[in-house]
Amino acid sequence: MAVEMPDLSRFELQCLRLIWERGEASARDVHQGLDAPPSYSTVRTILARLEDKNAVARAGQDGKAVVYRCLLDPAAVKRREVGRFLDTMFGGRADGLVATLADMDALSADDLRDLERHLAEGDTEEGSS
Repeated sequence: MAVEMPDLSRFELQCLRLIWERGEASARDVHQGLDAPPSYSTVRTILARLEDKNAVARAGQDGKAVVYRCLLDPAAVKRREVGRFLDTMFGGRADGLVATLADMDALSADDLRDLERHLAEGDTEEGSS
């Protein structure tokens, strides 16, 4: 059974990304992995909120620390969040996003060739991002 996709804040998404990268993580792991983290207790509160939203579940314990695992498919979350961003900032059109990324020098010629190949092959699978 698929887990319903909850609404997630930017900070909740940052915490989820760290759990995805590690497979499982405690509040301390997440806290240490954040750039300019808030207090440790704030991270614990966010993880409890993510658990309430059925985005994470307790996977076990490491000593006294609760270890969490993600219940949401990373690719599905990324697709939804990118779709929301496209709708909000670019009227749902990806060409404006790609042009902005190119203007910011966030896309290399190799990136564009990979994107072109991806589109030509009709790939729907997510890459390593």
